[in-house]
Amino acid sequence: MLLFPCPNCGPRNETEFHYGGQAHVAYPEHPEELSDRDWAEYLFYRQNTKGLFAERWVHAVGCRKWFNMLRDTVSYDITAVYRIGEQPPAPRPTRSITGTTRSAAVLAALEGAQP
Repeated sequence: MLLFPCPNCGPRNETEFHYGGQAHVAYPEHPEELSDRDWAEYLFYRQNTKGLFAERWVHAVGCRKWFNMLRDTVSYDITAVYRIGEQPPAPRPTRSITGTTRSAAVLAALEGAQP
């Protein structure tokens, strides 16, 4: 089980969340000018990063709000959680009690929020 730190509700079980894809994908400025190929690239082609990756998530069972998460796709370590519209913060890794690397913000959310 993974605990995801919701920026509104605090840490919750991963089963309460739904994945929304890659974060920070800009909508085309002039969509009427796009070819079918350009639309296909916008809709279906995304980065497949090995390592730190910005993702969108929705807390479907809780507050039902969307947020962004910086997560390592290899180790599943969450380095930052931030609201939609905000730029990703610079991750500052620290060591948790279990030895996994997590950001200071995530550790504070996990320690201070009520389940």
